[in-house]
Amino acid sequence: MSSKVNLDALIPKEDFEIQENTNCLLNKDSMLSIRQLDEGSFLLPWLRKPDFQRETNEWDSEKICDFIQSFLDGELIPAIILWRSAGGITFVIDGAHRISALISWVYDDYGDGAISQIFYEGVIPEKQVEIAEQTRSYINNKIGSYQDYKNALKNYNNLDSKFKERVRSLGVSAIQLQWVEGNADKAESSFFRINQQASPINSTELFFLTRIK
Repeated sequence: MSSKVNLDALIPKEDFEIQENTNCLLNKDSMLSIRQLDEGSFLLPWLRKPDFQRETNEWDSEKICDFIQSFLDGELIPAIILWRSAGGITFVIDGAHRISALISWVYDDYGDGAISQIFYEGVIPEKQVEIAEQTRSYINNKIGSYQDYKNALKNYNNLDSKFKERVRSLGVSAIQLQWVEGNADKAESSFFRINQQASPINSTELFFLTRIK
């Protein structure tokens, strides 16, 4: 099962705002918990990717599952880097696949769920739906769905020891957040530097990077 899963709909794209950052205090020691991605979150509705960022479709089912499992087991996960615009929008500078993997699990959307249906206006390629269904089955069988964890306390005594351990950990599991300070130019240069190190940014992305200055 090596086909790439399309998670691009889970974090919308938006232009950087070419304004100074808001004069607010950001908690530099902040963490991203699963509750910040669930319904009622005050973070998720304002979470965006820069519009020039490549599509979030480079992870296959195994990688998504392995990442969620690492989160559940409290393993070391690289920090996610964010920047908050003057309009109060939080942009993902680094970590879109990591956040999207968790969102996909929380909302059971691996490219064919409710968020994706809205994003693609109900027209989703058959292959994408097939990959999504395979991914859902794979993850649910290996680690369980997010809904399984939410329902776990109702049947806690009958769970196996590993599942119990993960249920207990889910309430405290979190990923470190780092914040870029400064205006849109600083956020742009941070995105460019970080992502250019990971893999070369293509000519189209470079074109948009130069246009937003």
